[in-house]
Amino acid sequence: MTTEQLQEHVVRLRDEVDKERAERNFFQLERDKVNSFWEISQRQLEEANATMRNKERELEDAEERHQVEIKVYKQKVKHLLYEHQNNITELKRDGAVAMTLEEEQHRQHEGDVRQEKRTLKVELKEMELAHQDATKALKMEHDKAVTAMREEFEQMATELQAKHEKKMVAQRDELELRRKAEIHEVEERKNGQINTLMKNHEKAFSDIKNYYNDITLNNLALINSLKEQLEKMKKDQDKLEKQLAETQAENRRLQDPLQKAREELAELHKQLSSYERDKVSLANAKARLKVQESELKSLRWEHEVLEQRFAQVS
Repeated sequence: MTTEQLQEHVVRLRDEVDKERAERNFFQLERDKVNSFWEISQRQLEEANATMRNKERELEDAEERHQVEIKVYKQKVKHLLYEHQNNITELKRDGAVAMTLEEEQHRQHEGDVRQEKRTLKVELKEMELAHQDATKALKMEHDKAVTAMREEFEQMATELQAKHEKKMVAQRDELELRRKAEIHEVEERKNGQINTLMKNHEKAFSDIKNYYNDITLNNLALINSLKEQLEKMKKDQDKLEKQLAETQAENRRLQDPLQKAREELAELHKQLSSYERDKVSLANAKARLKVQESELKSLRWEHEVLEQRFAQVS
């Protein structure tokens, strides 16, 4: 290869290096864009989770309020039952007091009658049978009156108890219907919000998956192209090394005949200077090749990182 060909090859290598740098910058921008998309998706997912947690907290608060209302109504029912029990107790106490008063009055009346009976025993012996009949009649009437009062009080107590129980059942049914309606409404709102969030998440996941698939295919094509270019550059390097070895052998062969070398000394000096320039150019080309190999390794590493991120997002 001549000097002009080496220079053209070096120019082509420089152009390829610039092209590789531009492509590396492009892929770095694409990588930043993917990272930004991933961060945005992560924030949206966190916001959706926060919204879901807020809705669950609202549902728990509603359930707690409902439990508190149930406790309040239970307390009211307990107060009603307590008042009902107090009313029944008061009615029983009043009935017992009335019956005791009647019995005391009856005993007092009976004592008076007996006293009169003892004082008038001699005079009223003939009326003893009639007095006994009258006493039996009074007892029967008294028993009937006590029985009627007891039945009346028991009937009143039964009616009050049935009324309070009916009222308590109605309140319990009403509270149960209200609780079921509120729970059903909250469940419908929560299911609607969950379905909306799931649809949005599936759409975003599908878009990100398609985007990463395109990037992966482009990266694979780029890596294959870079591999081909690297093999071509290695072949060119082997060819340059062979030409350099042939040039060195030719140089040694030309140094044997000393007389011809003196005559061609000026020309050899020129060839030597040209050879040094070519050697420097070859060293520079090797250095650029190493830089390109390191950049290729960096691109491979970035491609592996992108594949791992894509796997995590999937």
